[in-house]
Amino acid sequence: MTGPVYCALVHHPVRDREGHPLTSAITNVDVHDIARSARTFGLAGYFVVSPIAAQRLVVDRILDHWRTGAGARRVPERTDALSRCHPVASIEEAAQRIEAEHGAGPEWIVTEARPVDRTIVSYAEARAHLARTSRPALILFGTAHGLHASVLARADVVIAPIEGVGAYNHLSVRAAAAITFDRLFAPA
Repeated sequence: MTGPVYCALVHHPVRDREGHPLTSAITNVDVHDIARSARTFGLAGYFVVSPIAAQRLVVDRILDHWRTGAGARRVPERTDALSRCHPVASIEEAAQRIEAEHGAGPEWIVTEARPVDRTIVSYAEARAHLARTSRPALILFGTAHGLHASVLARADVVIAPIEGVGAYNHLSVRAAAAITFDRLFAPA
């Protein structure tokens, strides 16, 4: 992998059961669990996306607890992971921050739990793609019922859904992120 890779947990725009756009609520466990997974697999940073200022304030409070509060003293390993986490108002803001840092906007790489009407790539193909590109990459994970169609339409790469055994397929976003990072970045 030559370009820096970031991830974002997207709370807007995501979709409801019927595919309509909505904004989902941020949860504490998603913030720190995905930060820990992103740090474990060497990602350059992690963005939590919500247009709601009060929700971003929740993220700031979680980060304060783990960066400088009681959590930092009890579990310093989380402080390191959460030092790379940033609340932002939009995916575009995350992309602008990456571009400001690296001089190039990131490719949008999306994960999707359901089959989509687009060309999708396997994890092996996505891994090879990341290894040969020098551009930054931003891997997007959707909450609620997944990323809204408007985000999928802007994606540069769509990774095939994670498939389990049988018809049931409803992983938590933090489990999907950990599986995705393992498949893309774990040593062979």
